[in-house]
Amino acid sequence: MYNQLMSFKGLRLLVVDDDADTRTLLTFLFELDEAEVITAASAGEALEIMSFFKPDILISDIYLPDENGCSLLMKVKNLEAKRGRKIPAIALTASAFDEDRNRALLAGYDIYRCKPIDLDELASTVASLVGIEQYA
Repeated sequence: MYNQLMSFKGLRLLVVDDDADTRTLLTFLFELDEAEVITAASAGEALEIMSFFKPDILISDIYLPDENGCSLLMKVKNLEAKRGRKIPAIALTASAFDEDRNRALLAGYDIYRCKPIDLDELASTVASLVGIEQYA
């Protein structure tokens, strides 16, 4: 169950996952809290979106069909550095292996979360990374 404890009004998220249900769930979750969400099913699609959409945070699976999420994040971070920005990123994946977690964190993900998704935990993590306080 999800407890709507905060507002993400004005927050821009890019969600990258090849699983349509995950994209739909995260879009619903964050749009419910007034965020702007754009989704991509692949790394290539995410990079195209980055040409016109400037997200405040990236949530990405690390196993994508065309390119892994670690490679995607490195490209996103390079692009954002050229823009003078730093983007926080959450790896959200079904893999619970330590080596995948370590690889993702070394690639620059700020947080590594395993599926199934705990919606309250994910919302709190996003809020923490972008500096949004929870309502009392």
